[in-house]
Order: sequence, then C-alpha cells, then structure tokens
Amino acid sequence: MEPKMYAYQCTRCGELHHPRHFVCRKCGNRDFAQVPLEGEAALVTHTRVYNLPEGYMKPFLIFGIARFSNGLCVSGQLEADHPESGMKLKATVGVVKEGVGRDYYGFIFKGAD
Repeated sequence: MEPKMYAYQCTRCGELHHPRHFVCRKCGNRDFAQVPLEGEAALVTHTRVYNLPEGYMKPFLIFGIARFSNGLCVSGQLEADHPESGMKLKATVGVVKEGVGRDYYGFIFKGAD
C-alpha cells in the first residue's frame, strides 16, 4: 500500500490544515475530516540546501512550497532539474529521511511532464 499524506478539514467551517492541528485556526472547532493531498500542484517558491545534516549522501537537496488546487500550500522535497515558480508538479509521498529502525515520509514533488 502506498503511503499518503492528508490535509485535515474542519467539520464546522471547512478550513484546511496541514500538518494536522488540534484546533481550527479559523473557528476553534476540534473535529476534522481527513482529505487526501495528491495529484498536481504548482510551485510557489524553492531553495537549495547545501549544508545537509550528517548522513545525507547528496551534495544538496531542493525544497519547495507547492500550492494544491484547493489552495493549500505545503512544503516538501523537490525533484526537478530547472525549478521555476508556477511550474506544474506531481505530488508523491516517499522516504525523505532514513532513520534507525524507522523511515520518515513526506512530500516529494516531481516535475509534471
């Protein structure tokens, strides 16, 4: 089964949150419904990080903020050769950090062809 990432939609006002909040930032409600975050998104901005923590075997990583069609902006790793603001991305979920006995999953945005 493929891992998925979710937004959390307030059951009272419909505000979307990611990551999960305990209290809706708009109305104060505490009940949420899971909404899958998948498909296409647009790149808002990006940066390259060269000074990576110990254990990363790459010279740099690219991180980006992407906006889904529902308006929610999320951050994740970016795998695109020549990233430009506004470009279409495909949201995937994968291992973003390997841990001892546990892997950490997050968004990996790839250039949509």
